[in-house]
Amino acid sequence: MEPEELEPDDNHRFWANRDEEFSPSYYADIGRNEVTETLASVFDHYVASDAAILEVGCSSGRHLAALLEQGYENLTGIDINDESFDVMEDHYPRLAETGTFHTGAIEDIVPEFEADAFDVVYSVETLQHVHPDNKWVFEELARVSSDLVVTAENEGNGPTRGREGKEVSCVHDDFPLYHRNWKDEFAELDAAQLLCEPGKRDTVRVFRVF
Repeated sequence: MEPEELEPDDNHRFWANRDEEFSPSYYADIGRNEVTETLASVFDHYVASDAAILEVGCSSGRHLAALLEQGYENLTGIDINDESFDVMEDHYPRLAETGTFHTGAIEDIVPEFEADAFDVVYSVETLQHVHPDNKWVFEELARVSSDLVVTAENEGNGPTRGREGKEVSCVHDDFPLYHRNWKDEFAELDAAQLLCEPGKRDTVRVFRVF
């Protein structure tokens, strides 16, 4: 099936059953990376230690575990793959014990949260996999954040950090990656970009929601 032909439910089933490469165990074995360190710096600058934080697509929790070590304790995560939280218990037991976690698609879970339920909502290489039919969930992310939305998505490593004229590509002939201009996506939701930090793989953007 071509990536353009993939339906939202197909996309969900793919990630819910993912094993081996890009699975919760895969990311737990990699551990902290450049994005983890960038997020740590961003949070240190913008976010109070008592902030309520939500990661969508948290997998086994490597980025949340780093925030916990940094002193953030009000942590919530969502992941569609229920193996994520078994792996978390093995690799990051303190996080598994102290955080709040939900298994399911972000499109199903985020709308259940009250407005401004979190001070910060962030994503690492998750929003780039949201099917175009479900991009309405970006507005939900802004709705449930009282202050910041942070994206760390693969935008390409060219000077413009994007792929003009190409809306979707297939990674390793395996799964789709939808190319979006994240500054424009959140500007449409009346969010102001405070920071754009390009990395080797991902670009971290910080938005203030109003």
